[in-house]
Amino acid sequence: MLKVKTLRCEHFNNPIGLGCLNPRLSWHIESDNLHVIQKRFQLQVSLSAEFENLHWNHFTYSDQSILVRYEGPPLESGQRYYYRVKVWAQGAGDAEPEESAWSEPAFWEMGLLYEQDWKAKWITVRERSINKDFNARSPFATTKRFAIEGKVNKAVIYTTSLGLYELNLNGQRVGDAYFTPGWTDYNDRVQVQTYDVTHLINQQHNRITATVGEGWYSGYLGWQKRKDTYGDTNAILLQMKISYEDGHTELICSDASWQETGSAILMSDIYNGEIYDARLEITEEADDKVNGQKMMQEMQFPLRHLVAQENEPVKIMNRLHPVELIHTPKGERVLNLGQNMVGWVEFKVKAPAGTVLKLVHGEVLDQEGNFYRDNIRDAAQEITYICSGNGTETYQPHFTFQGFQYVKLEGFPEGISIEDFTGVVLHSDMEPIGVFETSDAKLNQLQHNIVWGQKGNFLDVPTDCPQRDERLGWTGDAQIFARTASYNMNAASFFRKWLKDLAFNQMEDGSVPFVVPDVLKGVFADNTGRTTAAWGDAAVICPWTIYQSYGDKQILAQQYDSMKAWVDYIRIQGENEYLWDTGLQLGDWLALDSEEGSYFGATDGTLVATAYFAYSTQIVAQTAKLLNNYNDFKTYQLLHEGIKVAFVDRYFDETGRLTSNTQTAQVIALHFDLVPDQHKKKVIQELVHLIEKKHMHLDTGFVGTPYLCLVLSDNGYADVAYKLLFQNDYPSWLYQVERGATTMWEHWDSIREDGSFWSTAMNSFNHYSYGSVGDFMYRNIAGIDLIEAGYKKSRIAPKPPVNLTSARGELKTPYGPLKVHWQIVKNEMQFEVDIPHNTTAEITLPCVAEVEEVQRRIMEHYPSITNPPVNIPPELAEKMGLEGKRDIFNMNEEKGLTFTLGSGNYTFQYNYEHPTRVPVHASRS
Repeated sequence: MLKVKTLRCEHFNNPIGLGCLNPRLSWHIESDNLHVIQKRFQLQVSLSAEFENLHWNHFTYSDQSILVRYEGPPLESGQRYYYRVKVWAQGAGDAEPEESAWSEPAFWEMGLLYEQDWKAKWITVRERSINKDFNARSPFATTKRFAIEGKVNKAVIYTTSLGLYELNLNGQRVGDAYFTPGWTDYNDRVQVQTYDVTHLINQQHNRITATVGEGWYSGYLGWQKRKDTYGDTNAILLQMKISYEDGHTELICSDASWQETGSAILMSDIYNGEIYDARLEITEEADDKVNGQKMMQEMQFPLRHLVAQENEPVKIMNRLHPVELIHTPKGERVLNLGQNMVGWVEFKVKAPAGTVLKLVHGEVLDQEGNFYRDNIRDAAQEITYICSGNGTETYQPHFTFQGFQYVKLEGFPEGISIEDFTGVVLHSDMEPIGVFETSDAKLNQLQHNIVWGQKGNFLDVPTDCPQRDERLGWTGDAQIFARTASYNMNAASFFRKWLKDLAFNQMEDGSVPFVVPDVLKGVFADNTGRTTAAWGDAAVICPWTIYQSYGDKQILAQQYDSMKAWVDYIRIQGENEYLWDTGLQLGDWLALDSEEGSYFGATDGTLVATAYFAYSTQIVAQTAKLLNNYNDFKTYQLLHEGIKVAFVDRYFDETGRLTSNTQTAQVIALHFDLVPDQHKKKVIQELVHLIEKKHMHLDTGFVGTPYLCLVLSDNGYADVAYKLLFQNDYPSWLYQVERGATTMWEHWDSIREDGSFWSTAMNSFNHYSYGSVGDFMYRNIAGIDLIEAGYKKSRIAPKPPVNLTSARGELKTPYGPLKVHWQIVKNEMQFEVDIPHNTTAEITLPCVAEVEEVQRRIMEHYPSITNPPVNIPPELAEKMGLEGKRDIFNMNEEKGLTFTLGSGNYTFQYNYEHPTRVPVHASRS
């Protein structure tokens, strides 16, 4: 039975408030057959779910089933469009394509597309109270009463703010998104959220209330305690459209008729936390008497800055129960959540009116077991709650979040228990798409830590850390983690939104700031301190990674000018257009081969810069070709060739050795394909030698670590890569696991072997950069990789480590789930793979002991197998009965048997020949 399922619009399931004029539609194919390929499809769009009158009826011969561009009549603001798909697909043994039934309908709904659609006005309060302790403006609240006359068919709110907002309609919270409208560069773009509130409308009397806090717009940002980055006046813009069953509509718009209302939130700041006085909570009737005459005022802010919500909003994603309530040696009461998390603590308490409760958040305990927060620096991370005395009170914060595992409780009554507290985990609502599990519990914990590092730092923008006075979108951290992030979660829309701000923040000369949104303007003396290799290269590497992972070519078109501008900026640095050997370079940041007291690794910073220059230039050339810009393709291809020549001339000596003799130098030269063929053996052997010198440990930093294990594995030293991965003493990934980490650390020795801390200045325990090893684990242990963008053609090629007896990897690709499960039972390999329909996969069975027998059985069970031409000796083909099919199998030196299969579920069982271990020592010839 052929079916069409899992319809998506712009990566979303039934989105409302869409802003793109030509949304793209995707679907999955389900079938019981093998080797199923879509041959043609029909796509219908209608204004009704019954498809009575078609808005667009598109039929074409094509195998495209992801991101099909809508090209029908122009779309209208606020209109809902339904769509459905049927396909014709051909599988193994089918003489003709099979026709599916129509899919279940899905829909998208447009937001307000044009300035003239807005009738609402920006409004703000006339006076703001100031919290003197934190020099922060208190949030304000504003309300509007309105009556309904008639039967409501639909009610939709379009709203945004300068600051962060929450909405309440008739006593109910509107929507489940937090930290709206999100963090963009408000000088250019302010996102608008859309809410269907039909179910919240009363038949007659209604009241809507908006509360607005400073947030990223005017709150504290950066370690220099700067405020008012984008402005000093917070405001709300809201427009509600009510459609009645009789056909008429009504607008409720923010304007000067709205009234100020009371708020119990005295202070709410992203870094510093919140102060809430529950005694100030008052009823609507009392509020009208106190604030009924305080009217709002209108203000000007460009409507052209408004854009529809582009990424998944932040939502409550988990709730954690604390694992213990500790009494420390200092006598502190400390709550342990058992997991380093991001969000806040929800609690209930019963105490007399005026009782002051305080929650102070930290990540770790010190050597003696006391509460520790020196690494948080100047971010207060405190919640202060003043009790109303009205029975049992329940509370959670509003416009702040904390990064923590431990919470010091002050002022709470003696009778509290851990059941009174819940850890509320928030992050961007990206769909989890990856699963990685093995027979090793510590490796599984490492994967857990990687995922939770992503959860904690993908909160609307990809931050470096979620707890101290920073929490900024560092570009370098994002680009080295992007591929791992794209295995764990669907990050396509998340990065698409962030990269638009990167392009806006890019300076006129093409340089890219350290952080996006760029809030460090003026922090550094000049622009040479605001851009650097590997960080600025996020402009090129991130869109390319998203294209590769999700098959989304549009992100390349969106970012193309930005990508070119970055490469062109590098080209004019210094006297040689093929080298980047000028300016500040962070190089291999935080590498262990740095000098005492330095953050800069030993690798030559200009070598790192030029290597990244080559890599980004190559990507821009490939992008130009994909976008059919052949003049640019030739230009950047020639530039790339020139950089490769210049790199060899500058950074290799006459013996073929790199002049910067570090692990990272060898790694990036190999990974970016900058080593001449005649020198590759020497360079990889030198890398292994340098690892041996460290007693089989790494000493790489932010730049070298992401590629270290990949380079070793790709060049015949998978055993060395696994030796590094499975080390559990310092420095290693599993050292963190051994020390009880539940997220990734910023430093290899954030907690030293004696229990002391590396530093107080820069020592986050939730920092995903070194979690980039997840990319290697998915590709090499689970064996999941891509050959064609979006996994149209996948590569399934696990390299089982001797430490493991099984591994399982799953990835929800744009075409459907791709699954791999292997286990070794005694000397038998049991290997199962699921390939999504409308795709193919190149499969490599590792370490086949009886090659001819396995080939025969594969042909017997899967006779429709295909593969690009690879020669099999005639006598072997004849012996196997494969004459005429000599191009089916390929064999590598490790007895890996490679062939290509179409979609379906396949199992293979064969005698497994444990690989002959490559000697760890690499001779230096």
